[in-house]
Parts: sequence; C-alpha cells; structure tokens
Amino acid sequence: MESRVSVLNDNEKVPYVVSSKSYTAVAINCAAKAGEWIQSKLGTVKQLSTKTSAQDLVTEVDKGAEQMIRKLILTHFPDHAILGEEGVEPGSEAFAKALEDVKDEPYLWIIDPIDGTTNYVHGFPFYSVSIALAYKGEVIVGVVYDPSRDELFIAEKGKGAYVHGNPTRVSKEISLADSLMATGFPMDRSNTLNNMAGIHAVLPKVRDLRTSGSAALHMAYVAAGRLSGYWELGLKAWDVAAGALLVQESGGKVTDTEGRPYNLSVRNLVATNGAIHESILDTLSQAEATDFRKD
Repeated sequence: MESRVSVLNDNEKVPYVVSSKSYTAVAINCAAKAGEWIQSKLGTVKQLSTKTSAQDLVTEVDKGAEQMIRKLILTHFPDHAILGEEGVEPGSEAFAKALEDVKDEPYLWIIDPIDGTTNYVHGFPFYSVSIALAYKGEVIVGVVYDPSRDELFIAEKGKGAYVHGNPTRVSKEISLADSLMATGFPMDRSNTLNNMAGIHAVLPKVRDLRTSGSAALHMAYVAAGRLSGYWELGLKAWDVAAGALLVQESGGKVTDTEGRPYNLSVRNLVATNGAIHESILDTLSQAEATDFRKD
C-alpha cells in the first residue's frame, strides 16, 4: 500500500497530497549507505580542518559522505534542491543566504553527513547521519541514523515516527525534577555566557543533564523517550530538521527558545515531551539564556 502525506500550506485551501513512500525510501537508503561508509572510515581520518573555530571540525569523511548522499538523491530526484552542511560556508550570514537561496524550491533536502564530527574524530560513539525533506518549507520526512548502534529513526509527516520498526513516543515526565535533559555547546567558544547561564539555571531543577555532542541524536532520543527534553543555541537547519519531525511525530513539542513554532530558520531551539516545555522556556527566559547572537 502506498504511504501518503497531506501537507496543508497557507496559500492552499485543499491539502497537497504527496506520496512519501519513495522519498522516505531514498532518505533511508542514503542514510544507511553513508552511515556504513562512515563506519568503515572510523579511525582513519587523515585530513582534519576547522571552520568557525578550533572546535568546529570537518574531515574528508564529512565531505565524502555528503557527496555520496547528494549523488544518490539527485539520481532519483534531479529537480530537487539540497541544503547540506558541507556545501555552505561557515557562519550565520552564509547560512541565512543559503536558506534564502532555496526558499522558493518546492522540495528541499537538508542533510548533515556527520552530526557530531568531533565525537567521530575521537572515536566517541555518539554521531549520526541526518537527512530531512521539506516541502514548501515544512519538513515531511526525517531520518536520523546512528551507525555505531545501527539505529534508524524515521518520521513521516502525519504518519508517526519509528525506530527498529517500532513507534516512538516521548517520555511522560511532567516535572523538571523527574526529567533527564540534554544540551550542547556552540562551536564558537568566544561567547558562551548565554549557554552557561542556561545550564546554570536548568541543572539544579532537573534530574540530570547530558551534553553528548550530536543535536540530531539528542532530538531522536527525545522522540524515543530516552530524554525528556533538549535545548541548544546557535544551531542550523541541518542539525535539527530531521530531529524536529521525529519529536513532533512522537507527540513532543519543538519551538524556538521563546516559544515560537519551529521552522527551518530557527537556530535557538527547545524540544521536549511537551509536558515540561513551558517550564524549560520559563527557566531559560528567567536566566536570559534564550539567544546566541555570535557564531
């Protein structure tokens, strides 16, 4: 049976119905093949470069994996646009321009070949391949693949989210005191005061806090109920587009740090099981830890 997704846009009176089966199959195939290749190169990185800072790493494996994914996507959908981390110059302005350049593209693939490159370089097994497909700005397919654990997280707009073929659901914690949260550190360490203020405010209120280094996997873990919530400042679309759909399709909530609905331009993000969302937003707001203005 063909899987179908209805996407209702502001300018449309009738939902636009797209077949998501082929899109999802291609996303899964791309993530699996890239993940397998990434694992085969583990421990063999020869060229290590930096982008915005000494902590913002890129390797020949990142670049090779992105090229592999691009070729596979364009083989099936030559008219689709692609926004990939390694195809955009570092910095906020370059990201904003890249997003502006593709704003009128009906179908946009958003890819991060290795989300968690620093972990990958050090052999710390918490990194992932993140692939999303947006239709007119709304994410309709999201795939996050963890090659270390061979875990594939899949979401289709309106059709739920799955890992190992089983539906994922967000956790049931209703108080911060019972919650396991995650966050991350901006790549540019020259301005981390807001990030540290957020940690300082949240940590005393929650059961514990994790900073494991892959936004996409943190989001997938929120979707699967392994984390109660996650927030981070200074992100980009390829970090979280797939994960945002995973969380939403698992019953959770995704906004910016001031409570506005998620869209591809959001860089300061909160994703939770929904029940603790307002509490996290309030905590960050009171700590004046909702914004990160410098790359």
